[in-house]
Amino acid sequence: MPQSLSRVLIHTVFSTKNRLPFLQDVSLRDELHSYLGGCAKRLDCQPVRVGGVEDHVHLLTVLSRTIAISEFVKEVKRNSTGWAKEREGMEDFAWQAGYGCLSVSESQVELVSQYIEKQEEHYRKRTFQEEYRELLRRHGTEWDERYVWD
Repeated sequence: MPQSLSRVLIHTVFSTKNRLPFLQDVSLRDELHSYLGGCAKRLDCQPVRVGGVEDHVHLLTVLSRTIAISEFVKEVKRNSTGWAKEREGMEDFAWQAGYGCLSVSESQVELVSQYIEKQEEHYRKRTFQEEYRELLRRHGTEWDERYVWD
């Protein structure tokens, strides 16, 4: 077969360092979400939905067949950190070292998109840690509490 084809959907989640609420300003948050989508697109990882709240983000993207997940996340974080630090009051901005990246079935794209879109609602009911643990549980992912919250 002379053509290589791939469509792998991933749901990536990461927090600000120490879950500091750097993204309280909604207009700044919206700008950052747009910037994150642009970062993904430049890496040939088509964004489907980007969202989040004051201390974490969710990206639903199509992973390019030419990039590893770790490289994708590293570049998105690196570029968006530089962008954020140029904003007033964001000089100390940083993302947490780790991340979660979970596969998404094509049949679940709309559900995951809605979940990301409604982050404000979810956040009123539970903390980022509770939400993240639930996502990991639902995807059968094991984690170590000593290291997941850096």
